[in-house]
Amino acid sequence: MGTTARRGIDALGSVLRIVGMLIVLVLVLHIVLTLLDANPANTLAMSIHELADQFNLGLSNLFLPADPKLGIVLNYGTAALIWFVITSVVVRIVRRIP
Repeated sequence: MGTTARRGIDALGSVLRIVGMLIVLVLVLHIVLTLLDANPANTLAMSIHELADQFNLGLSNLFLPADPKLGIVLNYGTAALIWFVITSVVVRIVRRIP
C-alpha cells in the first residue's frame, strides 16, 4: 500500500477516535453536571443532557436505583464505557487495514 493510502487510513482512524472520545466526554460531562446539581434550565446543561440522551445506547433506564443520581452514574457510565470500547475496537480495526 502506498504512503498516501496509509496516511488516509491513519487520518480516518484519528477522526474516528476523536468522534468516539467526544461522545464519551459528553456522557461523562452529563454525569458530572448531574452529580454537581447543575441548573437543569441552563443552556449548556440542557445541551449536554440532550446530547447524552442521543448517545446513551438506550441504557438510560437499565438500572433503576432509588437514588436518581446513582441511576445517571450507572446508566450513562455504562454507555460511556461501551462507547470507549467500541471506539477502541473500531480504530484498531481501521488501522490494521493493509
